[in-house]
Amino acid sequence: MFNLKSETYLKIIFLFSFIALIGAYLIEYVLGHQPCKLCLIERIPYGVSIILTSVMLMLKKNEKFFIVLLLITFVFSFTISLYHLGIEQGIFEESTVCAAKDFSENITKEDLLNQLNKIMISCKDVTFRIFGFSLTTINIVISLLLIITLTKIYTKYEKKR
Repeated sequence: MFNLKSETYLKIIFLFSFIALIGAYLIEYVLGHQPCKLCLIERIPYGVSIILTSVMLMLKKNEKFFIVLLLITFVFSFTISLYHLGIEQGIFEESTVCAAKDFSENITKEDLLNQLNKIMISCKDVTFRIFGFSLTTINIVISLLLIITLTKIYTKYEKKR
């Protein structure tokens, strides 16, 4: 792996996270591919990453703590994506997360009819591919690369002690 400064790695992670979120929204709103609920959950670590790296780059304090938080964030991303890939491949059954509808406590008949008329995207259906890979598969690779990068940054901090 390249021997860059930790700050440079963090800027790259910020950029990756930003591009991943923008790409997901472009695929959804411009290209019209509706995400399933697990796809929406897989976006959360990228938003968290943008916040954590921004705070870390601005404060320049408690860097080791933020690195650990980022590492946990992308371990979560990797785990959720691996589970989602298992559903796509038929290894796991769809969970209740995939099938749950968005019902609030005060629901009207019109809201209920609107919810029932919405097309539910199954977590096992792949609606968009890049070079033949589902976005979940790509997310697994990106998450793994970011875990490796963050581990390298963390070990740099440990060696400085």
